[in-house]
Amino acid sequence: MRRTILYSITALVAAATLAACGGGSEDDTPAAADDSASTQESPAESPSESPAESPAEAMSTDLATAETSLGTVVVDGEGMTAYYFSKDVKDSGTSACAGDCLTAWPPITTESGTPTVEGVTGEVGTITGTDGSTQITIDGRPVYTFAQDAAPGDVNGQGVNDVWWAIAPDGSEITD
Repeated sequence: MRRTILYSITALVAAATLAACGGGSEDDTPAAADDSASTQESPAESPSESPAESPAEAMSTDLATAETSLGTVVVDGEGMTAYYFSKDVKDSGTSACAGDCLTAWPPITTESGTPTVEGVTGEVGTITGTDGSTQITIDGRPVYTFAQDAAPGDVNGQGVNDVWWAIAPDGSEITD
């Protein structure tokens, strides 16, 4: 019973957080992540088991590409899918994601003014994120991961509230 209550509370918090940064209703948000977190350690122990994880982990890069159910997408240095937020304005130098939005959609950051990339053909740059970090951009748009993507290759953030989209290597949105 306690576990059911905990999962219900977790789902409600996740839905509220996603609604805050997407402008949609709770019906537009994906369900809270399940107990698959326990499988997260398995690929780290044996990287060759997950092909989506190997490109970014094999290199010391800020951005790379990997195969997912959506095709080839941009991923961060840990192999997690990168997303655009439709409310961000290209070349504005700012992010529209702040506060609770950053909890659900962490920015992809770098320690360098010149991010290292592999396989990304869109123009890569940086801005100062709303949290003060050096956030990576592709074609002038900030990029993020999704907190409910539990493992490399997950694309659970795709299409959330019709404002979050995975990114193709050329910098275009994947809207399928």
